[in-house]
Amino acid sequence: MTPKLRIGTRGSPLALIQAEAVGGALMRAHAALEIEYCVVRTSGDRIQDRPLAEVGGKGLFTKEIEQALFDNQIDLAVHSMKDVETFLPDGLSIVAMLPREDPRDVLLSANRESLDALPEGARIGTSSVRRQAQLLHRRPDLRVVPFRGNVQTRLRKLGEGEADATLLAAAGLKRLAQLGVMTQMLEADVILPSAGQGAIGVEARTADTETLALLAAINHRETEICVSAERAMLGALDGSCRTPIGALAELDGSGKTLRLRGLVARPDGSELHRRERSAATGDAIAMAADLGAELRALMTADFFS
Repeated sequence: MTPKLRIGTRGSPLALIQAEAVGGALMRAHAALEIEYCVVRTSGDRIQDRPLAEVGGKGLFTKEIEQALFDNQIDLAVHSMKDVETFLPDGLSIVAMLPREDPRDVLLSANRESLDALPEGARIGTSSVRRQAQLLHRRPDLRVVPFRGNVQTRLRKLGEGEADATLLAAAGLKRLAQLGVMTQMLEADVILPSAGQGAIGVEARTADTETLALLAAINHRETEICVSAERAMLGALDGSCRTPIGALAELDGSGKTLRLRGLVARPDGSELHRRERSAATGDAIAMAADLGAELRALMTADFFS
């Protein structure tokens, strides 16, 4: 019999593109393989009127899909790694990642101004505390207004004047072939991305050895190294969706040394700390955990309460 894999995914256009990227990679790696896509509606998709931090955090985009894995309704789940909780439920693992797309954020401005050229008091639409903190640290005069929804929804809201500008992930716009709507690419020293941003991860049951063997063929080791380091820093910080945290790991040209930049801040931008370290790839996880501990020590105890 031809082996068949059921791929669980959210139903947004971007999520479907990402799921199809995983399905395509699997079929190229395994010629005799059938793929079925199973759309799972998540709490994060249903709740659009409140910031994620108020209703349970980024796990709202994964918990129903993870339950489908536990219930054997799907064989694997495709996620944006920035939406994956730092600590996964027992019995599930991220077992493969595709090559990472551009991890940076981009600015979309109704009047095509850059971030620094936005007028005083301009309204920035975002529900990301990470973006909010870095924006307000750089431009305390800006006004942040809640902005949720998929890429198409946010573009519509911007066009209807609900905000003067918004921030999106470059990776999503590239995958949707909509990078042309961008006003400004924001370098990591301006807005540090979220841990895992730009990476597509595949989650599966750790006991499902057959599926794990199929997925091993599509794992991109360099992306895995970088994202694992970012998540190790996140784990040491023990940050929640209410905690503004940025992380970006990059390999040097030789692929033997990893550079990790980390950031933690207060949501209002009044306090922000950046740190950076490098290590051999074999030591990257330990280094990342140390960097997370260093950043945590810089913040007062009440910050993480």
